[in-house]
Amino acid sequence: MNIILIILALGVVGFFAGKLYKHKSLYPFMSFKYDFRKRRDTFRQTMDLLQRTQAKIIVETGTSREGLKGAKSNGAATIVFGKWAKENGAFVHSVDISEASVARAQEEVSRQHLDDFVQLHLSDSLVFLENFDAAVDLLYLDSYDYSNDLEVQRKSQEHHLSEFKNIEGKLHDKSIVLIDDCDLPNGGKGKLVIDYMQKNGWKIITKAYQVLLVREDMVL
Repeated sequence: MNIILIILALGVVGFFAGKLYKHKSLYPFMSFKYDFRKRRDTFRQTMDLLQRTQAKIIVETGTSREGLKGAKSNGAATIVFGKWAKENGAFVHSVDISEASVARAQEEVSRQHLDDFVQLHLSDSLVFLENFDAAVDLLYLDSYDYSNDLEVQRKSQEHHLSEFKNIEGKLHDKSIVLIDDCDLPNGGKGKLVIDYMQKNGWKIITKAYQVLLVREDMVL
């Protein structure tokens, strides 16, 4: 009986050890309970670059409609970068075409006391980016949901390329670009825009689920 209990106990310990190993938090920056999984390392690297370049203006397309509840599924970037902005005297502009998504994101922004550091914009991202009138230190592309439908994939990739082109003139020598959902079938959201960027003076410094790019001559 004791042997059986020991085996069961070891099984339970192994199960929770496995769960803990897969859990990738941004602690102590954010509460340990939030699991950012496949985005954790690129978020950390991006925030390190933001710190080093003394970034002030962050622009995100596709707002965090699930708030921190979506940390593992969609990254909750609006809140992550909003908190970074609060701690570093910066500001986040997040744009989404869905009224419901903006409303839900606003609830979380207010819940996390980030209203003075995050502004949510209800707009077509292409229009918003084309009319944005400030230099952009970080551009985070995460709009137009991707799927297994080839037509949706094509439209999402074309949309992200158009987003970049519409804001390209506001990017500078130290600008950082982070693109979400790239490790997906057929190249993910970033397939076309990454190819375009590499042909126009940008380099990849991290290629994972998210792809992080900076100018070719930027010293890291």
